[in-house]
Amino acid sequence: MTTHRTVIHPVPYHSQWASPELVPALLAGTTSATEDPRWPEYGARTPEEYAWWSWRLCGMACLRMALEFWRHSAPTAMELAAECLDAGAYVRHAEGLHGLIYAPFAAYAERRWGLSAESRPDLPREEIPALVGAGRLVLLSVHPSIRDADPEPPRRGGHLVLAVGVTPDHVVIHNPSGLPGHSQEFAHVEWRRLDRVYAGRGVVLGQHRDQALPDPDPSEGP
Repeated sequence: MTTHRTVIHPVPYHSQWASPELVPALLAGTTSATEDPRWPEYGARTPEEYAWWSWRLCGMACLRMALEFWRHSAPTAMELAAECLDAGAYVRHAEGLHGLIYAPFAAYAERRWGLSAESRPDLPREEIPALVGAGRLVLLSVHPSIRDADPEPPRRGGHLVLAVGVTPDHVVIHNPSGLPGHSQEFAHVEWRRLDRVYAGRGVVLGQHRDQALPDPDPSEGP
């Protein structure tokens, strides 16, 4: 993939935690999310509620970025999560949370926010440059190790990042659980490295409701 042009959309960045600078300590377990001093900005009622949800809302971080890009404002992560629960895009259970479930999420994004939203259980990475070049933002299912370039991740998928740009040699992403100064915003990921972590599925977002709703598809956890 070496012939397409460079396109990078100026999308605002959001971490899935309230304090992006704390991500290394949170991932290492040396700091608990309950200690994040900015937790009220998340829309949670308590530090404990924030801590539980913040590990699971990579998809809401991606949606917030898209909404701020196209609508210039976005609700808190917890407000969006509550709406997605009502829409069936998240389902709570005894062990945790099912989701993000693509088809109801796409329907919610269209109905609630007037976006075009296409659930793509089969999204070849070769399509990503044309989608981004046409003004779309794409939620991609990747393994979380995309943040630190693990050469042998144990699987593909399990985490959502937002494709905001492409170059001939890279996909450019905003990673809700990326490392500050390294892999959070406008992170350039080589296509061959993406192949190691990308599950081949995602959700394509556009500014206007101009695409038909897709068929039902599998879910994606954050």
